Amino acid sequence: MQSRPSGNYNIQQVSNVTGLSKQVIRKWEERYELIQPERLDNGYRIYSEEDVKKLLKVKTLSEKGYSLKQAVAQVLEEDEIVQMESELPFAQEESYPEFNDFVFKLLEHGTACDEIELNYALQQAYFHYGLDNFLNKVVLPFLHEVGNRWEKEEWDEYQEAVSSMMVRDFLVQIRRNFHYRDDAPLVLGCCLPHETHEIPVHILLLQFMMKGWKSVLIGASPAPGAIESMVEKLKPQKVLMSASTSIPFERNPKLLASLDQFAEQHKETKFYIGGPGSMQYFACKNLKNISLANSLEEVIN
Repeated sequence: MQSRPSGNYNIQQVSNVTGLSKQVIRKWEERYELIQPERLDNGYRIYSEEDVKKLLKVKTLSEKGYSLKQAVAQVLEEDEIVQMESELPFAQEESYPEFNDFVFKLLEHGTACDEIELNYALQQAYFHYGLDNFLNKVVLPFLHEVGNRWEKEEWDEYQEAVSSMMVRDFLVQIRRNFHYRDDAPLVLGCCLPHETHEIPVHILLLQFMMKGWKSVLIGASPAPGAIESMVEKLKPQKVLMSASTSIPFERNPKLLASLDQFAEQHKETKFYIGGPGSMQYFACKNLKNISLANSLEEVIN
């Protein structure tokens, strides 16, 4: 894919980033005057990062039920407010901070399933932001948008799989090269059996490692008994179990009760469970030794 200067997009790249067709982009420009891209001498349009942000905002509002006219009016009104606030001595932070140029690049290359460019964009973002902001400002917004496009069938299975795989592999590389003290406390992160979404565990473990912990990961869909075996072998201070889907509990309705009994026998270790798939099942169980993880802070503390 041809490289571009940071912040400048042709219409095909804008289409890749936003998930909007070129016809829709031109329509919103001409009919609603939402954006005013620059024109080169040859007549081609060049779009700025702000243009892409406006298109994404209107798309988001329209998906929430706003008419296009209402969505455009709200975005243009917000833009006027932001411009006015930028002239004040203490300007407020701009809305929608998740839509930065690194996320745009990842969406562009994810649309094209370009593994080399995806990896390069992740490297650029990591070195630019540092680990904490990289996770919060790039990885999480990108994955959220990947999930949205998959659910709306804007992306096919291959686009979703390549994008997720590249993020996972990059996070694995960071974890492997992370330095920690020899006497650092140990946290064990794991997917439940039949759970294949391991990226949330990687992110959580990296957040722990930034707080001075060392980590061990049991990856996607571990064998039954693998969690118990690793706890007995490593004796971690904390165990973080993840279920992004409800599949583990549908396959084994007694799974949580069994893990709770195991946790009862290991009082020296604190057990937590999190993820969308675990929420509904956890509410129906009377567990005494496994806590529901609502936030990173309460787990670390």
